[in-house]
Amino acid sequence: MKISKEEVLHVAHLARLDIDETDVDRFAGQIGTILDYVDTLKQVDTAGVPATSHAITLTNAFREDEAQGHLDPQDALANAPEKDDGAFTVPRVI
Repeated sequence: MKISKEEVLHVAHLARLDIDETDVDRFAGQIGTILDYVDTLKQVDTAGVPATSHAITLTNAFREDEAQGHLDPQDALANAPEKDDGAFTVPRVI
């Protein structure tokens, strides 16, 4: 599918892209190639193929939410450069 320079400039304007005039012909050719490929894909017989939203059927890759023990406060503060009354001491941020 052939796309004109004017169409490239129009789409670039809509997308708020500043395209150099020297690149317009190259982009027109590249976009035309992409549109030709999409036309090729439209010719594939997809009858009987269920619609999908993901490439794989994995629904949830997260681990089960299980209660865990917490870190002992003394262990948490063991490597702290500065601590005060069971808490980390950090520089004041204003």
